[in-house]
Order: sequence, then structure tokens, then C-alpha cells
Amino acid sequence: MATVYRCAGCGADLNLSAAHLYPADAYFEAGNKGTLSFSWVDDARFRFAKEDRIMPFFETVNYWGIQRRRTRILCDACGRLLGHIYDDGPPMMRGHGQFGFGPSQAIPRAPRYRFKIKAINISSF
Repeated sequence: MATVYRCAGCGADLNLSAAHLYPADAYFEAGNKGTLSFSWVDDARFRFAKEDRIMPFFETVNYWGIQRRRTRILCDACGRLLGHIYDDGPPMMRGHGQFGFGPSQAIPRAPRYRFKIKAINISSF
């Protein structure tokens, strides 16, 4: 059964693949409530805009910060906000990180493309 992901605003095909979808029970620092997370997207279907805010923010009860750096994912056809890119995916390397400090900013992490479920239409055929 094939799944097609489309923009809820204009109906454009986003060319997202269920093969790159993270499992629903995967834990991420930036949360995953009301979203679908992918490990890869087709860059030709989206526009990306850097976002850098300096103000307190809360993703979950235990995850908060002062400076939020992320990238907005916009539909290339209509410009609607579909989600954000976070750098809290799986580690890009194995081991204990720089100087043996463990999984922290010393270990580069893969990007995670987090789409809002309300911003996309999902259909199976």
C-alpha cells in the first residue's frame, strides 16, 4: 500500500517516502507530538528558511532553552509552513563523542525533518 503526502494548503505532492519515516515511538529532544518525522526529504519540493530566536522556549517539561536555532520547512508551491528541521536525529558517528563526554553536542547528529500533521494530507491507495 503506497502512501502519498500532500500539502494541506495547495495539494502539491511533497514526495515524502514512508521508508524514511521514523517510528511513532521514537524519542527526540524536540518532541514529536502531533508531528511526523522523516530522516530525508526531496529538497526540490520545499523552501527552507533559517530561524534564530533568543527568548525562552519550552518543547517539553524537561527540555527548554534560551536560543532556538532551527530551519522552517515551507511548501515550494504555496509557501505554507509545513514544519521544522531539528538536529536531534540519530548520531552520525559511533562512539562516545569528543573526549569521551558521551552523546552531546560533541557528536554530530543527523537532521530530522518534523512535519505538522495538520499541515499535510495523508492518503493511501
